[in-house]
Amino acid sequence: MDAALAHPQYITDDQGHKTAVILPLDTYTELLEDLSDLAIAVERRDEPLVSHKDLLDSLKADGHL
Repeated sequence: MDAALAHPQYITDDQGHKTAVILPLDTYTELLEDLSDLAIAVERRDEPLVSHKDLLDSLKADGHL
């Protein structure tokens, strides 16, 4: 586990309530990429599946492999 996620730093309001978290930029970027990947997976969940063999056959037929 990333040290930044294991020991996050928080910004608090005047009453001591956590209002934000401080993350290293690379950790933040990775989290955004993960969210984007999940959104794409959700959008594509109803698409038909293609077997690995069929994918390879298609790529070979198109000259990509």
